[in-house]
Amino acid sequence: MKKRLIEIRDEALSSIKGVSTPDEANALRVRYLGRKGEISTLLKGLGALDHNLRRELGQETNKVKTAIEEALNTRIKELQCALDRERLKKERIDTTLPGRKPYRAKLHPITTVMTEVEDIFTGLGFSIAEGPELELDYYNFESLNIPKDHPARDMQDTFYISKDLLLRTHTSPVQVRVMEAGKPPLRVIAPGTVYRRDSDVTHTPMFHQVEGFMVGSGVTFSNLKAVLTHFLETLFGEDVAVRFRPSFFPFTEPSAEVDIQCVICGGGGSTCRVCKGTGWLEILGAGMIHPNVFKSVGYDPETVSGFAFGLGIERIAMLKFGIDDIRLFFENDLRFITQF
Repeated sequence: MKKRLIEIRDEALSSIKGVSTPDEANALRVRYLGRKGEISTLLKGLGALDHNLRRELGQETNKVKTAIEEALNTRIKELQCALDRERLKKERIDTTLPGRKPYRAKLHPITTVMTEVEDIFTGLGFSIAEGPELELDYYNFESLNIPKDHPARDMQDTFYISKDLLLRTHTSPVQVRVMEAGKPPLRVIAPGTVYRRDSDVTHTPMFHQVEGFMVGSGVTFSNLKAVLTHFLETLFGEDVAVRFRPSFFPFTEPSAEVDIQCVICGGGGSTCRVCKGTGWLEILGAGMIHPNVFKSVGYDPETVSGFAFGLGIERIAMLKFGIDDIRLFFENDLRFITQF
């Protein structure tokens, strides 16, 4: 039995040297040291031996177990170290490479232009007002001299929630709400999000607009021209030419569309695709507030006057940055946004 015990030891130590993975080493552990392993099977015959011989074989068995256990542990450590070296070799970090700089957030071009517009008008003494995006039909249309049968409603392409509730099509309702809540003189701009059923390269169902108005005693069209000319020259540069063309809006009379000299061709490009060779670009609509609007808020149109204007922020941003597709503003493509 003692001879067989030594044979098992030598056989196990030899096998351990040849294993190439930790799993193979653990398999040898089970084979030789497990409950049904070689040594346990051999020890089943100890009960038939006398006391002294049984003690001697027990001590020898412990030595063999210890030798095999130590050999297995040593081999497993060697194999694990080899695996770690191989993994580190594959996953090696090149410490000479430059570090990755954290991404610095940038303002969206719409936010940039909106802030610039607000700064210009607040510098002229205008305050900022806000109103609900989910608006009553009365404030969005009727109070602005657009009754239910008015053809101008067809131009709005409105998102209706119910018969009397809609997503506002412009920020002009804020004008009415502010005048209802206060008395002149008033100088207010109302920036915000508006909604219309329209979508192509120059229109989106949601966009941003700034409505502005000034109401008081003796406010004239000359005041309107002065304010808007200053605004456009500050926004696009003092050299930009500005012109006013007669137009029609239900809530202003007289009304005008305001153009600026084409910022792409400088007004002289007959082949310019942006201005279509005209040299001019429409930038906003404006006019003197209609007497019916004053009546709807309880103002006397015989004693007060005022002007109002509205402009699209996306339109200005497209001209300011040379962007030819409005949908780029809403696609959240970092390659586009990080240019500004």
